Amino acid sequence: MHDVIIIGGGHNGLTCAAYLADAGLKVLVLERRDVVGGAAVTEEFHPGFRNSVASYTVSLLNPKVIADLNLHRHGLKVVERKISNFLPLAGDQYFMSAPGITQAEVAKFSNRDATQLAEYERRLEIIADVVRALLLEQPPNLVEHGFVRGVEEAMRAAALGGRLNKLDITGKRDLLDLFTKSAGEWLDEWFESAPIKALFGFDSIVGNFASPYTPGSAYVLLHHVFGEVNGKKGLWGHAIGGMGAITQAMAACCRERGVEIRTGVAVKELIIDRNAKRAGGVTVDEEIVAAGVLTEDGETLRARAVISNLNPKLMFSRLVPQDALPADFRERITRYKVGSGTFRMNVALSELPRFICKPEPGDHLTAGIIIAPSMQYMERAYDDARAYGWSREPIVEMLIPSTLDDSLAPPGKHVASLFCQHVQPELSGGRSWDDHRDEVADLMIATVDKYAPGFKASVLGRQIMSPLDLERTFGLVAGDIMHGALSLDQLFSARPVLGHGDYRAPIKGLYMCGSGTHPGGGVTGAPGHNAAQVVKRDFRNGAVK
Repeated sequence: MHDVIIIGGGHNGLTCAAYLADAGLKVLVLERRDVVGGAAVTEEFHPGFRNSVASYTVSLLNPKVIADLNLHRHGLKVVERKISNFLPLAGDQYFMSAPGITQAEVAKFSNRDATQLAEYERRLEIIADVVRALLLEQPPNLVEHGFVRGVEEAMRAAALGGRLNKLDITGKRDLLDLFTKSAGEWLDEWFESAPIKALFGFDSIVGNFASPYTPGSAYVLLHHVFGEVNGKKGLWGHAIGGMGAITQAMAACCRERGVEIRTGVAVKELIIDRNAKRAGGVTVDEEIVAAGVLTEDGETLRARAVISNLNPKLMFSRLVPQDALPADFRERITRYKVGSGTFRMNVALSELPRFICKPEPGDHLTAGIIIAPSMQYMERAYDDARAYGWSREPIVEMLIPSTLDDSLAPPGKHVASLFCQHVQPELSGGRSWDDHRDEVADLMIATVDKYAPGFKASVLGRQIMSPLDLERTFGLVAGDIMHGALSLDQLFSARPVLGHGDYRAPIKGLYMCGSGTHPGGGVTGAPGHNAAQVVKRDFRNGAVK
């Protein structure tokens, strides 16, 4: 029997496994697909062309996780984009951002905004640093009873309060704004020019089925500035070999530490033991304990603890016996908000795109290329998707990783990732994504072609991942790349449900380590790291039998 079974071999499951094995526990990771990595995988999608299938760029992967798992020693290499972002506009206009050039680029549109930029970045970074420090910490958890647990959580909350109290009054006001306001409102207070607001505002709707003017979207913007590449804050990069290079390095670390990884094993159901609690010879209660898993093939695997790396909605609605869950928890998981409005594509290209505004190939093609010229454009895209099922003028972020990594495509050819929004996570009117995926894919390619004529003709092959495809393939419920909305009621101590923000499920011996826990989505490794610390502590103090 294993000490721990982890359901799901995505990056957080592998991270959690590596830390637990390093502590001497016997760990088994079960992955439904034939390859580990979850949504962070690299696969051939067209003969001779490989790309990151779902997640597609690096920044949020936590430096401590990289170091603790020796990912560089296991083959991980991350290179920086030469230009951070490129925003093609009408005619010959464009806006680029990168260290050393952003202010001059902003000045092309507004001298006032160029003057504001440094102060905006300084104040945003102050808040980012505060929240960044919380990424690898267990949030204070609301508990109903137990003096020891209550004192522990009170001390955790006091430490948090002390840290936040170090902010000056401006910082405290900015913190409140960024957790409650819309990104549009926040950015409108700082800037006047549409391009800079569009570039910053784009981060607020990544993986977020919302308008940039939706309250709470400012936090999603903040969530995307936590990252760094090679020790440089705020940058984005590319893992040589694609995102699968990250999870393959993690898997190598796990195996080196003795973790058993089994692929092609789908879990059907959580096994629970029901132990009667007796007093005076009378049964007074029943203790429900996670005891292992039953696979789709009928195999019974038992363990002292089970950890889920799945979307909480998927785990608790499909794999856990419903009568084992407290009624209120069960109802709230049913209402847990999922669906990121994401339509993902990978395309094989015969040549690099040539944009009307900047036709010659250059460093701008290593950037995140954002087709969304204003926040009003993004708002219309959201409204359109709600009304029709998908945006008729969609938001597209395109990356061409083969400009930085020639291992992904044949010589002279290229691959591009298209991260497209907005679409309804589940189509209304009884429609199925299976019937509309090609139609919408054509629209996404045509959208790029408007800004880079000839792009459509250069497409040699394509891989389409509608929200339904993302759910079927990777277990991303309703195509939600974040494993749940990053809204105030689903953050920190309340992720996924208040009272279970400490990575412990409401069943003894069952834990959560995926992006549906603090600090949320992105390829960070932080939930896996944090869950491992809780599980190790419970093994040490005898809470796990």
